[in-house]
Amino acid sequence: MVKETGYYDLLGVRPGATLDEIKRAYRRLALRYHPDKNPSEGERFKQISQAYEVLSDSHKRALYDRGGERAMKEGGLGGRGGGSNGFGSPMDIFDLFFGGGVVLIRAFLSAGPGKTVVHQLSVSLEDLYNGATRKLSLQKNIICRKCGGCGVREGAQRRCPKCHGSGMEVRIHQLGPSMIQQIQTMCSQCQGQGEWIRPRDCCLTCNGRKVVREKKILSVHLDKGMKDGQKITFHEEGDQVPGLEPGDIVIVLDQKEHPVFRRSGDDLIVKREISLADALCGCRDAVLVGRAVVTRLCKPPIPGDVIRPGDMKCVPNEGMPVYRSPFQKGKLILQFQVKFPEPGWLPTERLRQLQAFFPPQEEVMATEDTEEVELSDYTSQGGPGRRPYTGEAYHEDDFEDGMRQHVQCQTS
Repeated sequence: MVKETGYYDLLGVRPGATLDEIKRAYRRLALRYHPDKNPSEGERFKQISQAYEVLSDSHKRALYDRGGERAMKEGGLGGRGGGSNGFGSPMDIFDLFFGGGVVLIRAFLSAGPGKTVVHQLSVSLEDLYNGATRKLSLQKNIICRKCGGCGVREGAQRRCPKCHGSGMEVRIHQLGPSMIQQIQTMCSQCQGQGEWIRPRDCCLTCNGRKVVREKKILSVHLDKGMKDGQKITFHEEGDQVPGLEPGDIVIVLDQKEHPVFRRSGDDLIVKREISLADALCGCRDAVLVGRAVVTRLCKPPIPGDVIRPGDMKCVPNEGMPVYRSPFQKGKLILQFQVKFPEPGWLPTERLRQLQAFFPPQEEVMATEDTEEVELSDYTSQGGPGRRPYTGEAYHEDDFEDGMRQHVQCQTS
């Protein structure tokens, strides 16, 4: 007949619970109330540890069952030296950690989170412009529901027969006459786990591995304005391991190259090729933005405003949506390339008529030493330190640094 049940209630077990049931209950509570995870539960963790220290020892448990907590204070925990904390000497603490207390150490070490798994998700520029939901299928480990993560069938013995569940074994070496050395090492049979499962006792569902593979489908929601390399975290959706918190799954966005648009922050950049006549006289230009194919018709420039090769114009608030502010957008930047006419496109007499519309040419004063030469096409592929002319007055390397100085925003 048990006089008090306070220690049993702290661990959540019945007074007739076995030692394995008490150990399992303590591990579960130690993971939940450890001060590293719950700093405000330090006192409760201390009470749980005291209850386990009593109920895991057969002599102390029998004394507690007969006389309750009062008997422990008078002759139980203090019987080894009268210490109020339950340890009569420093060796008692050593015995707790390297004897029955090894389970306590393993519980502390297993309180951390599991491994974080990183997956890369390929997305298009349209997905980041309009927003989208993508399905990601993956395989992960989950704790076996049949055995609850213990790896054995119901009622089977899990405690290691060699170390009796302590995870440690004692070896004695004879050093000489009447001289021996006692060495405590990790159990060679259970590798310090305190548990060893016989093949015939393994759970038939997980085959003793304690976890099984399961297919998991994650719904990845892409908000408007997300960027290449941005991370989306699914907390505690990683592999499950008994005694550990599940790790996280991190999705890293990988934006595919777009055939028309190039993104720079919240701005969209598009190259537009126009004819020489359009560059000189102005034109209307249609630009398609987004998956919905929204047409933006750009007005012609002010009369007399010439577009030069490499010039950039912009339309405010027509670029990429700003992340978490979808009603705000960056700039739509038009990067112009001027297509010049082919040689012989106009008869010579018409060229003289066209020349009359341009400012007069500066007269070149010829002297006696002046020699007239003819120009020919340059066909070299370029030497060291030289780049062949590509028809553009800029290079990609110079674009990012000089963009702010050259971009002009169209406001009307």
